[in-house]
This record gives sequence, C-alpha cells and structure tokens, in this order.
Amino acid sequence: MTMGKIIFYEDRNFQGHSHECSSDSADLHSYFTRSNSIRVESGCFMVYERVNYMGNQYYLRKGEYADNQRMIGIIECIRSCRLIPLHRGSYRLRLYDHADLAGQMLELVEDCPNVQERLRTADISCNVMDGHWLMYEQPNYKGRAYYLRPGEYRRYSDWGGASPRVGSLRRILDN
Repeated sequence: MTMGKIIFYEDRNFQGHSHECSSDSADLHSYFTRSNSIRVESGCFMVYERVNYMGNQYYLRKGEYADNQRMIGIIECIRSCRLIPLHRGSYRLRLYDHADLAGQMLELVEDCPNVQERLRTADISCNVMDGHWLMYEQPNYKGRAYYLRPGEYRRYSDWGGASPRVGSLRRILDN
C-alpha cells in the first residue's frame, strides 16, 4: 500500500515530461530539469528547491498545483522531496529560547498561532517528541514553513532555517 504519491510535470497545467514519486528522494535532478506543475494524488509532501532537502521548502497536501510559481511561490525548480509519514497518536514538541535545548522551555501539544506570546525567543531550539509539525517564521502560519519530524533541532540551521525566527507552529494532521 502506497502512503503517498506525487507527480512532477515539466510544464504548467500538467503538461510535458512527468515523474512520479512515492517516497523520499534526495535528488530529483536526473528525472527532470524543471517542474512547473505538481499533482499530489495522496499523502503530504515537503518539496525543496535544492538537493538533499535543502533550500526553500514547501508543504503540499493532496491537490493540483497547475502553476508552481503562481500557486505555491516556487521560484526555482524542485530538486528533492520528502514524504510526510502518516502519524496516528499524540503530538508533543518542546521549544527552548536558546540553542542546544537550553533556557526557558515551552511544551506544545496543540497548534500555536503565536510563539512570541508564549516564549521570548532569542535563539530557538526544539525537540519534537511526537508527531510531525510545520514551523512558520511568522505568527498565524505565515511566511516560510519548515518541516519538523521527530528529533532534536539544536540550532535553526538543523531545520533549514536562515534565522532563529519562529512565529507559529502547526501539527500536520491531514495526511
């Protein structure tokens, strides 16, 4: 049974050469040179503008994205993708206001639309104990999003961030 299926198309409106993927792929470059539309047939994925899950990342759930630049904001080509596994059970994440899981701690089990209201941030680090989360740079789930799977993120660079700014967090519930 396939948990997820994503199809990348070279041209807008699902035209041109396509490549189908059902798992993590660290380097999609050999399958296509550009991706201007995407169809997610099942599951949820993070897609990245660079190989090895680096660069800007975008969360995609089941649906059709006929024009990546207009609909998602992707400027460059997709170079890697990660399937977000289905999670059943509780969600738990600990945020710290200093690097290396130090300082004041805030534990979350629900979505948090404004982290700054609950934790004065300096150089955020976090530990995801349960579930899969999206971290946004701005409050109210706006700005760049970063995928957090279970594990420790001792510095913002561990989740691919360009700065320690954390505005909001949301559980990934819809796969």
